[in-house]
Amino acid sequence: MAEDPSWAPPGIDTGRASIARVYDYWLGGNHNFQVDRDAARSLIAVNPDARGFARENRAFLARAVRLMAADGVRQFLDIGSGIPTQGNVHEIAQAAIDGARVVYADIDPVAVAHGKAILAGDNASAVIPADLRDPGKILASPEVAGLIDFTEPVGLLLGSVLHFISDDEDPWQIVSALSARLTAGSYLVISHFTSEGRSAELTAAFQKAYNRSVAAQGTARSRAEIARFFDGFDLVEPGLVFPPAWRPEVAADVPPADLGNFAVLAGAGRKR
Repeated sequence: MAEDPSWAPPGIDTGRASIARVYDYWLGGNHNFQVDRDAARSLIAVNPDARGFARENRAFLARAVRLMAADGVRQFLDIGSGIPTQGNVHEIAQAAIDGARVVYADIDPVAVAHGKAILAGDNASAVIPADLRDPGKILASPEVAGLIDFTEPVGLLLGSVLHFISDDEDPWQIVSALSARLTAGSYLVISHFTSEGRSAELTAAFQKAYNRSVAAQGTARSRAEIARFFDGFDLVEPGLVFPPAWRPEVAADVPPADLGNFAVLAGAGRKR
């Protein structure tokens, strides 16, 4: 693939991998550069299940959107949405419930540019360039103001993004600021890189490879630390689990007997 394809926004830094483009490669997309593919392969070398993590995370988010839609949620805010390679939230939501509205937010310019191309002509969906570290700016954006009514339930999705916020940046306060705008009956959906059920050596090796390869630093957190994000929410069954074990819908989704290799915990909570 040429390193200056027509879909790439001007000024893209191809010197270091982007996690959004690494995920795009893992999911079978083509909006990535050689540096992203090299990073993706280096992570697979440390943990051969890395590609599976991406696929299972995407499948979890799709099931969570359908769960929220079944409960009447018609509007969704997906922060850290990445490149919409497959299983786009707006497509799933619009197929599941009439009148669904979606705002995507991501810091990666390729993700934003590709999202805008996909959403051209869709007045019920939008994508904005945004950093999760500035929740006030996200909430005040014209796109959010125009599509999200915070007096009605909202589905807030934070899929595989919070582990890029360091403890010093207080990700719990960031989630609290976002959650404060949500009315009762809203949902918070999270998947997060974890040290749960894994040796300290393997977690450290994967985290080191992650931080060396991509332009964002990742932090593995414990089950208790991830559960803290759901303060004020009631976790829906089965709680905080590895993604394949979260409400599988069909026989093909039934999780394998050994989930020990998964490095992600996922869950959804309904606001009281």
